[in-house]
Amino acid sequence: MLQSAYYKFIEAPILVRIFGIAVFFIVSFGTAVHFIEPKTFPTIFEGIWWAVVTASTVGFGDYAPKTTAGRLLGIGLIFAGAGFLSAYFINLAAVAVTSQNSLREGKAVYTNKNHLIIVGWNERTKEIIDHLQAMPFSRHIVLIDDSLRANPYSEKTVHFIQGAPYRDEILKKANLKDAAIALITSDQNKNEMHADMNSILSLVAMKGSNHTLHCIVEILTNDQVINAERAGADEVIETNKHASSVMLNSLHQEGASKSLKQLLNPLNGGHLKSMEPLEEWNNTTFGELAVLLLQERTLLIGIQRAEETMINPPLSIEIKTSDKLLVIKH
Repeated sequence: MLQSAYYKFIEAPILVRIFGIAVFFIVSFGTAVHFIEPKTFPTIFEGIWWAVVTASTVGFGDYAPKTTAGRLLGIGLIFAGAGFLSAYFINLAAVAVTSQNSLREGKAVYTNKNHLIIVGWNERTKEIIDHLQAMPFSRHIVLIDDSLRANPYSEKTVHFIQGAPYRDEILKKANLKDAAIALITSDQNKNEMHADMNSILSLVAMKGSNHTLHCIVEILTNDQVINAERAGADEVIETNKHASSVMLNSLHQEGASKSLKQLLNPLNGGHLKSMEPLEEWNNTTFGELAVLLLQERTLLIGIQRAEETMINPPLSIEIKTSDKLLVIKH
């Protein structure tokens, strides 16, 4: 029994061990002084009170031993108990500093749930995090990056993890199994082909660890889109293709890029969403439903039917319950 308790004690964290030894000395010396000088210390509690005050070097002076034996006991308490108490507070401060440094340097484990994981630090990531911070609803963000050496944000907003996103120990630190959604961005320090290969590798690692996690991956080259889908991507963002489309629209219509930016900016009150039609909307025409949804400040812009997406279809086309409605919703 004693041996088991001893092994548990030596295996405990150093703060627990130091604090336990300090408490042991305080209780022992406080009890001893009560028996040595029962008139000065009528109860064991008053002896322990004196031991706490003495060991902490506060020295209120309300209790003080009067005999030689009592004073020798006090000297022993100062040498033993005060030393352990000082060591406890020094180690406590060191642990606090180490914990803060671990958070800042990306070494600490994330323990909360339903968080957003973003892979890669770049200008796009910064824009996303800044927009998410400005939105009325908040979801805690875990940022995984191998190039950063310190968290670019406050630890209250973004939990940073330093390391490669395809390594199991890094994904465990990010608490991937309890995450709600993941966004994998392209590595700005690699060429397009290598960046896509790195993104797909991260996607495979994430889906392998949590196959139900909704993963959005940024792909730069058209050839790798199919590989990202094969790897299990729930959504593929073709950055170069989207940017080319915006540029092409600007060539045909000046100012189109500004209009599109305002349209897609969530901070302006609009969110591009996909929604399921209600049963009562079955066989309703696109034009009729568009007018109906406008009353709820929802702009119907298209329909997704099977693998086909129709933007601004004919007003006479009928809505089916199997369709998905593309809307801009406040």
